[in-house]
Amino acid sequence: MNAMMTANDAVFGGLAECYITIEGRRYNFMSLTEFESKWEVNIADVPIMGRVGMGHKAAGGSGTWSGKAHYNQSYLRRMADTYQKTGVMPYFEIQLSNEDPSSVVGRQTIIHRGCLCDSFILAKMLSGEDVLEEDLSGTFESWDMPEQFKDMPGVLTN
Repeated sequence: MNAMMTANDAVFGGLAECYITIEGRRYNFMSLTEFESKWEVNIADVPIMGRVGMGHKAAGGSGTWSGKAHYNQSYLRRMADTYQKTGVMPYFEIQLSNEDPSSVVGRQTIIHRGCLCDSFILAKMLSGEDVLEEDLSGTFESWDMPEQFKDMPGVLTN
């Protein structure tokens, strides 16, 4: 019989934790409602004599992140204020951990290093019954994975 993933092993994202470290101060980014980061590999074409097809080689990479948060914190806006007054944009770290106790995969943590915001919402208002939210995005230079999900039973087949 083939091994199958159980429904419990789909990780519930609402249990994630996110921390931001700016200039040595660590903030629990509890107002974050969405987050995604990507590491995009630059692929260079490699012409090879004697072959019709082009070869390919990994040649560097770059990281981007985006998210959404409730509009109820000022630590990111303070970075924008520092930059506009001094010309110095502070780099920061974003640490995101996913863990769902109902899943056998355990916990995964990614630490994004050398982060920058590429835009800032400074002030916002909205009439009506909606709560204020803000879109966030930026770049990061490197990342570490101190914790990684365990393989589910039946994933390794050798």
